[in-house]
Amino acid sequence: MTAIVEGILAGDQRATGAADMMLQNAEWAAAAFARFDRAHVARIARAAADVAFAHAGELADAAVAETGFGVAAHKKIKNELTSKALHDLYAAEDYCTARIKSELKMVELPRPAGVVFALTPSTNPVCSVYYKVLMALFTRNAIILSPHPMAKKCSVRAALLMAEAAENAGAPMGVIQVVEQPTLPLIEHVMKSPRVGVILATGGTPMVRAAYSSGNPAIGVGPGNAPVLVDESADLALAAKRIVESKSFDNSILCTNESVVLAVESIADRLLQGLKSAGAYMAKPEEVAALRELLFGRGTFNVEVLGKSAVEIGKLAGLKLAANVKIILAEIDRIGIDEPLSKEKLCPVLGFLRVPHAQAGITQARALIRLSGAGHSAAIHSKHAPTILAYGAAVKALRVVVNAPCSQGAAGFGTHLAPAFTIGTGYFGSSAVGENVGPQHLINWTRIAYNDEPAEAFGAFEGLDAWATGPALAFGREAPISLGRLQEGADAAQDPQPQPPAATGTIDEVALMREEIRRMVLEELRGALRS
Repeated sequence: MTAIVEGILAGDQRATGAADMMLQNAEWAAAAFARFDRAHVARIARAAADVAFAHAGELADAAVAETGFGVAAHKKIKNELTSKALHDLYAAEDYCTARIKSELKMVELPRPAGVVFALTPSTNPVCSVYYKVLMALFTRNAIILSPHPMAKKCSVRAALLMAEAAENAGAPMGVIQVVEQPTLPLIEHVMKSPRVGVILATGGTPMVRAAYSSGNPAIGVGPGNAPVLVDESADLALAAKRIVESKSFDNSILCTNESVVLAVESIADRLLQGLKSAGAYMAKPEEVAALRELLFGRGTFNVEVLGKSAVEIGKLAGLKLAANVKIILAEIDRIGIDEPLSKEKLCPVLGFLRVPHAQAGITQARALIRLSGAGHSAAIHSKHAPTILAYGAAVKALRVVVNAPCSQGAAGFGTHLAPAFTIGTGYFGSSAVGENVGPQHLINWTRIAYNDEPAEAFGAFEGLDAWATGPALAFGREAPISLGRLQEGADAAQDPQPQPPAATGTIDEVALMREEIRRMVLEELRGALRS
């Protein structure tokens, strides 16, 4: 037994040693990348987005095959939206150039985070890789991705495709790296590393909390539990269609999906009919009990139904459903901890609660979010502006989607919210970020501010290069000591003396730096063979 324990510890030490090498490479890449001009960054981001878009369908199929979650056709849509569409949205933004604000006598210098450590989930694996890589590239950060073990194959392939495309377009080697064999000790080691500038955590609550407690800055998400209120002013047929479309999208695996419909009594039966016409099955009382037991009979949400289709869930619960059923409706009589079906459900089972009027619906929506989902998302189908405003002001959600599918709309697809798969929950949800996370959250700005007295003249900064004579980032132990992607069990190596890279920004200079890396690695290998 002692030998087994020692072997495990030795394996962890080799893995963390390899992680340190990866961090060094990332730190070097970040320092080099931070000097690139906007045009060069644009070429790199475009190359990565193009290859991601080209493989959107293939990797959607791979994600479903590997995890068993969701719908490949819907994952393809998400992959396309987080590659080409996401790129096109931010392509016009400039996160690289100094801003000279003469009227304020101020110069603002962009300062990337440096090394971004990104945790990606099993539920939305490939689109999360795409999204986080492009955010890092736009802001000249290096990124290390740690995929969920259940989705590591498709996630690693996505990351390697984008890394190769970025490097071929001139990015520093190591600007995109991926942990190919993630383990908890390794992830915890990287999260706590002083080389990490910020952690982007998308995953389960324990992992997000670990990121927040790592000692490094972290941007994470909280659980969702979105209420959807439908009042008497709504277009009921359209509302029903949109709710079913949302709840069935990728088998309801997005945390922005609707959890419980709050239907005003006067229109509840008509809404139910519309939901049935759109593909919903209304469970009988005894079937609701079976669903409750299947989903929450173990005390917590049953992950075996996560991302499964309505038909698959029905079969497990003993329901006889037609093959074209998209979601299952379960009518409940209250919101509370004693009604598990009012909790978050990452599957196409939707609670349905009748309320006497809109104000009662608002009260029930507040109760639903008190259970979970604070700061996350909510939806309303209404044409009555006072009700919409009252709902948005009362419910502790930072995204309130109006007359749109909540799954897609709160994530920025089908609304003008920023497209994102990291949903900030703000102070309500114990997060420092309350909006959909975008590139702007991976960069800070140094502000050079002059005395505001008129007699103090503002300097001439046009045409100057802030880092022409010095490093863009403070150098630590940046010199790379290993090439390639992290493989668990790789041997650790001693840190060499720091070797800050020369200033870069052109493809020729990048090529010279790559040649220097190869020379260093060859020397290291020769030394290892001689020993």
